[in-house]
Amino acid sequence: MILAIISAILLILSFPSFNLSFLAFIGFAPLFFAIKNKSPRKAFFIFFLCGFLFYLGALYWLYHVTTFGLIVLCLYLALYFGIFGFLCASSLLQRSMISIPFIWIILESIQSHLFTGFGWALLGYSQYENLPLIQIADFSGVYGVSFVIMLVNVAVYRAFQRSFRSSVVAFLVLVMVFGYGAEKLKNRGEEENIKISVIQGNIPQNVKWDPDATDFIMDRFTDLSRTAALDDPSLIVWPETSFPGFFESDRELTKEVLDLSRELGIPFLIGANTENGIDIFNSAVLISEKGEIVDKYDKIHLVPFGEYVPFSDRIPVLRDLVLGEFGEFTKGEEYKVFSLKRKFATLICFEDIFPEMSRKFVQNGAEFLIVITNDAWYGKSGAPYQHAACSVFRAIENRVPVVRSANTGYSCFIDSSGRIFDAVEKDNSNLFITGHKASIVTLR
Repeated sequence: MILAIISAILLILSFPSFNLSFLAFIGFAPLFFAIKNKSPRKAFFIFFLCGFLFYLGALYWLYHVTTFGLIVLCLYLALYFGIFGFLCASSLLQRSMISIPFIWIILESIQSHLFTGFGWALLGYSQYENLPLIQIADFSGVYGVSFVIMLVNVAVYRAFQRSFRSSVVAFLVLVMVFGYGAEKLKNRGEEENIKISVIQGNIPQNVKWDPDATDFIMDRFTDLSRTAALDDPSLIVWPETSFPGFFESDRELTKEVLDLSRELGIPFLIGANTENGIDIFNSAVLISEKGEIVDKYDKIHLVPFGEYVPFSDRIPVLRDLVLGEFGEFTKGEEYKVFSLKRKFATLICFEDIFPEMSRKFVQNGAEFLIVITNDAWYGKSGAPYQHAACSVFRAIENRVPVVRSANTGYSCFIDSSGRIFDAVEKDNSNLFITGHKASIVTLR
């Protein structure tokens, strides 16, 4: 029991906001000791307890949205820990070093895809600031980094068992991984630049949809955009659902934004709700420097129980119970690539936690990615940084820059090597501040 709690604490500390990422390399070792000579059934419950405590500590910020949902989600995610413990309890842990990390990343992959997927706080994401280590993500994804971390955990456990062969293997793997990373970090080809400005409006969640706050919201984004225009960017980006109404349907508000773009002579990408008949979309709208609507992307991967309710088409009462008066969003269908001076694509909200979505956009021609999101729901916590960690890996996997514009932060710029090189910041803080930032994005 104590060892399971120790492991949970070590793993929690390895993720944002604590960022003691090195602890991930020993976080599972106490668990391995805890199940020594235990039956698979007991091992399941020991690992399940650790998993529940870990996710409770890592995802605690969800209580701002739903305490019940937080508990249910943590219980579900802890099952993957439990299954892992069950499989490790056999002689496998003593006999096969490589199979243990393979089992772990298979379970991570299932977690990331089953029931629409929730690939948040995967083991590899703890290393998002460890640039030499995570460069292998360009061929292995985040799962490859998780594999290396788990391999080291097994080696640490076996070293205490006076089996040092595993330590040699883990050391050689780390040498190869860091060697590859060092080479990738210095390998740069031809480069071109584009200047982009991100707006962080810092609109409180409790007034975001208040009709009485419409003028306040529009004035906030208008003023920030005018100031941002002084940096002469090629694009100004507003975060997810920053437009306080339905774009195009609310004609006066829409005209304000179009006129602003035309006045400043700068293209805008804005997050807005849009509608088509009875269908409502969470969209990103591109506006030209002439104040004309160029195109829009409708969010494809909706948030379950936030933007839609599974099985609500069969049980309509579920929709009313969960979403109340807000109603459901309609899923977008097209992986839209925008064309400005260069081609780019937009990911909305948590779409950047799904590697296959970013890959599809890049395959369709996107030269960089823009993430627009609203993380105001989660308060001042590690959530925005945990979210940004996913963007870091999407940058490396596709070798394209990622630009993030978030309502309350973390708004930042990530290069194609996963380095966060600029961000909206005030008084050494990135969260719940109002501001903008223009930065040069380097394209290969």
